[in-house]
Amino acid sequence: MKIGRGEKLLFIGDSITDCGRAQPEGEGLFGALGTGYVAYIDGLLQAVYPELGIRVVNKGISGNTVRDLKARWKEDVIAQKPDWVSIMIGINDVWRQYDLPLMKEKHVYLDEYETTLRSLVLETKPLVKGMILMTPFYIEGNEHDPMRRTMDQYGRVVKQIAEETDSLLVDTQAAFNAVLKTIYPAALAWDRVHPSVAGHMILARAFLKAIGFDWNKPNE
Repeated sequence: MKIGRGEKLLFIGDSITDCGRAQPEGEGLFGALGTGYVAYIDGLLQAVYPELGIRVVNKGISGNTVRDLKARWKEDVIAQKPDWVSIMIGINDVWRQYDLPLMKEKHVYLDEYETTLRSLVLETKPLVKGMILMTPFYIEGNEHDPMRRTMDQYGRVVKQIAEETDSLLVDTQAAFNAVLKTIYPAALAWDRVHPSVAGHMILARAFLKAIGFDWNKPNE
């Protein structure tokens, strides 16, 4: 597995990452990591790789866009001195264009999104062992749906930046697409954005696959 002994893995993003994590520091016991994919990943790492002692920190904040991440990056990422940083951002950058179409000051368009995300990755890459970029997603099987179509554009930017910077990529939209072949979107997310338990498990599984998690590792 790519994440090694005693290493610190920091997650940053929006409400999908936040999921009610402890404030100001999302780390520790009794729900400190929230109730979503970050907590599931931490639980599986501890259960399957207890000998590695991987430290997981959740720095997600509900409602954030990449613009918000930039404003808090030095305090919530650089100052934490992580070994690995996972970023999943873009859902609100897109969503505000659709649910608040007249409030253009809240919109983060593709050019700003790309420039800002690339800058954060390039700033952080020399300071850490690795970066993990997770695409934003929209739990909608119809690729022609306007918001799904826009979200896919933002996802393609994430893939491009991951390739340019030699970062690990988690294609969350592809992971949901596979399940949407048999499950209706509302069964995974009532608003097609905030996942159910199953939806968060889909995210956790896709992430763990990207870092080389061994599901068949024997317990010793």
